[in-house]
Formats: sequence, C-alpha cells, structure tokens
Amino acid sequence: MDEPRLLHFGSAVVDFIYRIVHLPQPGDDLIASSFLQMPGGGFNMMVAARRSGVKTVFMGRIGDGVAGSLLEKAFEQEKIDCLLPKIRGEDTGVCIVLVTGDGERTFVSHPGAESRLQAADLQAIKTGPNDWFFTSGYTLAYPECGAQQAEFIAGLRPEQTFVFDPTGIVGEIAPPILASVLKRTDWLSCNRDEARTITGLVEPEAMADALLNIHCPRSRGVVIRLGAEGAYLAERNQKLHFAPAFKVATIDTNGAGDCHVGAFIAALMRGETPTFALRYANASAALSTTKHGGATAPTRTEIDLLLTGTGEE
Repeated sequence: MDEPRLLHFGSAVVDFIYRIVHLPQPGDDLIASSFLQMPGGGFNMMVAARRSGVKTVFMGRIGDGVAGSLLEKAFEQEKIDCLLPKIRGEDTGVCIVLVTGDGERTFVSHPGAESRLQAADLQAIKTGPNDWFFTSGYTLAYPECGAQQAEFIAGLRPEQTFVFDPTGIVGEIAPPILASVLKRTDWLSCNRDEARTITGLVEPEAMADALLNIHCPRSRGVVIRLGAEGAYLAERNQKLHFAPAFKVATIDTNGAGDCHVGAFIAALMRGETPTFALRYANASAALSTTKHGGATAPTRTEIDLLLTGTGEE
C-alpha cells in the first residue's frame, strides 16, 4: 500500500511581518520594532504536517518572481515537493502581517500566481486512494479559481479524504461554492468567528451541531478552534469534546491556526484517535506561539515532550 500523502492545493504566499505596539489609526505613521519576510499562508500548515511526520506535497501554483523564488527555496528546505511548474510572468502573492504587543495579528493580502490554479491543473496530477487533500478559504474566494477548485473537490473519489479550513475570508466565498465544498468535506477545522459566519449561531454546541449535521453532511468531524482557550471536537454520535489549550509564554500567534490544522491532520493520518489528534494539535499550536514568525511549527518530538510533561497520552 502506498504511503498516504497530504496534498495541499490552497494558498501559499510570502508574509511581510511587522511588529508594532498597536494597530495604526487613520493617518498614523508607526515605526515597527522588527520586520521579517518569510513564507506564509498555506506554507505554515504544510510545515506543521511535515514536521509531524507525514509526507506533504504542494499541488498549488507559485510564481517566477522574487516572492515565488523565496517560497520555492523554503519548500526545498522543508522537503515539500511542488507538483506543478511555476507560472511565468507573475509572482506569488504577498500578505502584510501586523503583529501587535498582545501577540494578535492583522492581515492585508494581495493574490498572485496561487490564484490562477485551474481544475485541469489539479486533475492532471496522479493521486491515490490513500491521499488526503486540503485547501483553505483563501483560494476559494478568488474569482479566478474558486469555482475551479470547487469542481475539483466535488470530483474527489469517495475513499479520498478532504479537509477544509474556511479561514477568516469565509464571508467572501460565493455561497454556492462554499456550500459545494462543505458538502464534500470530511474534516472541517475553523475558528469560532468562522463557525459563526457559516452557521449564523453563537454557542459552540449549536454551531458544532449545525456544521456537522447541516452544512457538512458527510463529514466525520468538525473542529472549532478557540485560540488561547482550546478547541472543540464534534464527531458523529459522540458527545461534544473540549480540549483546553496548553499554557505557554506566547509572543506571536501568527500561523497558530495553520499549525493546529496541519498537526491535527498529521495525527489522524498516522492513525491516532480524533480526541488525541485534537490534544496533539493544541500542543503543536501552543508551541508555535512561543517563537516569532509564521512557519514555527514544532517537531513531533517537541510536541510529544509537551504532552508527556503535562500528563497527556
């Protein structure tokens, strides 16, 4: 049996990260205390999965400019294969990340080559029955490729597992596209605000029930991330499960959600139970916030040490 792969066809970009005391007001001219330029977006999630021990590949698009070259080099360093050639004459997209003194972050993005992905590009790639597929809401919101990705997702074979993270841009995804993708989703991971946007509900129990039984009718489970509080896991015919967050010295939450999703998928792909995978993902996300930058996912060994040190399995 072939080794299962995690195939990511979402948005991988380059982040420009500025650390500031507070968000600027109109007309302000702030001085950042630090600046970093590094791969971000879906790259963070792929790194988290790869460092947790699963074979991870990128089947999205990158450009041939400065940002694309930086991203390509980062993929090589993390041993993540890119399955599609670069798009010539267009660079990879970028994202401005403002990290304030409390560790929170605010984003301003500009799409690039990653927004040009077409269904034919994806369908030309040979995939196997054990492969897992992932995308995020970012590329689904792009008019150039949202419908194309939805077409590919709908055509996945029944035995292939699809995981979806709607991201904070979920409200900008065309409703028919979002409904189609959710209908095919096997595992959904979202934060509280995204769950509220999809369901129109407020209470975690009600949101989880609606996501599981109305919006994602074939899903095996739904994760609702609550940041520093922890995360909920809803599975069919199971009581809603809550796993508290791990207490760490947080200095930067950029990429923590991506890290959580990547670690959760990796644990499931290794055959762990969903409840263990949730605790594992909580530990991974917590450790990622103790370093500056986005792609700060810990290794499986580091995560296991945190779990063992706190009496977890």
